[in-house]
Amino acid sequence: MIDASSDPLQSRRQSAMAVLAHSATPDIAGCIGKITVPAHEPVRMAESGLIMLRGRIGGDGAPFNVGEVTVSRAAMRLASGEMGFGYILGRDTKKAELIALCDALIQTRDYADLVEVHVLAPLRGRYMDERQRRTAEAAATKVDFYTLVRGEG
Repeated sequence: MIDASSDPLQSRRQSAMAVLAHSATPDIAGCIGKITVPAHEPVRMAESGLIMLRGRIGGDGAPFNVGEVTVSRAAMRLASGEMGFGYILGRDTKKAELIALCDALIQTRDYADLVEVHVLAPLRGRYMDERQRRTAEAAATKVDFYTLVRGEG
């Protein structure tokens, strides 16, 4: 297993996948449209299928099968040879293709910084704004049970 902390490329790819997985397909497509994408071809056409989702009792106990989930995957190759992979929950094959393309571009010297500036940074900003909005929404409904007094007596 590769230790992401010792491999900067692997760490960069993981960070990018986290942002892309939480982004909407039109947002990703719009951001990628801002850069000139080099020639690329699908290695594996985007497809959807089922995988078994596994869990652990108590988080770290015995494994068990939670159920099946739909996953879409795609693989893209740039003309320069870099391969990118995209896996997402659900049946959005276009999103899997876009993620695979971004993954391939991140691995190149010429496009890694462009993808960071024009794709990942704006998407990361939108994701953080949405996350803060949801957190504030949830905080507004918080009930402080500590102030309630038991009615014994």
